[in-house]
Amino acid sequence: MVVEDDENLRLALTVELGGAGLRVDQAGDLAAAHAVLSTVEHDCVVFDRTLPDGDAIGYVHGRRQAGWAVPVLFLTARDSLADRVAGFEHGGDDYLVKPFAMAELTARVMALCRRAGAGRPSVLRHDDLEVDCARQQVRRAGVLLSLTAKEFAVLEYLIARPEQAVSRTELIEHCWDNSTDPMSNVVDAVVRRLRAKLRGPELIHTVRGHGYRLGGPVA
Repeated sequence: MVVEDDENLRLALTVELGGAGLRVDQAGDLAAAHAVLSTVEHDCVVFDRTLPDGDAIGYVHGRRQAGWAVPVLFLTARDSLADRVAGFEHGGDDYLVKPFAMAELTARVMALCRRAGAGRPSVLRHDDLEVDCARQQVRRAGVLLSLTAKEFAVLEYLIARPEQAVSRTELIEHCWDNSTDPMSNVVDAVVRRLRAKLRGPELIHTVRGHGYRLGGPVA
């Protein structure tokens, strides 16, 4: 997630990180960021320190005291040693001074995302389906399948929650950015393509009035 009040910079960061294969949410102030961070899991958050409704290090410090463990990178024009130390002391994991090179920011964010995912298994399996999260590869009965990035994201989310009903809204929140209309049919379209590529026997089942689940047939 990118939290930056400069709209042009926020959009540039979103495009840059999206081009590196990341799904990016964005917000322009702490209140909007909190609304998203309270409901959606993230692997990393990039905070501009100076936001319209406060200094981000105060927000991060409060969340850390409550047990929040998501890696955080602070962006700021403040380049003194005291400012950098304050960022780390208040819960930051990395600190980048403006102006910065986009390539460096992307490398730092990718490193923090890898750290966030270190405790998760890199390969998820269900019956004869295998999803390699690190290599972003999917095999069914040993056959390598060709999926789009969005198809992979939806399948990865479902296989991490086998036998659980997952709502369309939840899938949009985790697999699309926060500009996607939750009432659109984008999830259904992706699931249709996934089912066609996975072939039978069917693994992704519709939960009527709710969403989808990966696993045995719905009773």
